[in-house]
Amino acid sequence: MRWWKVVGLAGLAGVAATGVVLARSERQRRAYTPEEIRDRLHERAAQVGREEPADG
Repeated sequence: MRWWKVVGLAGLAGVAATGVVLARSERQRRAYTPEEIRDRLHERAAQVGREEPADG
């Protein structure tokens, strides 16, 4: 029974380590410059301004 606990904890540690690696790479991928963020916000604001309100 103890053997299964060790395997389970090792699996849990592997899943946690994988999550950390994925989160770090995603954070680096999304590291935008202030100019890029400003441009994206301007694009979103323009897009919202163009959309018509829904009937309802």
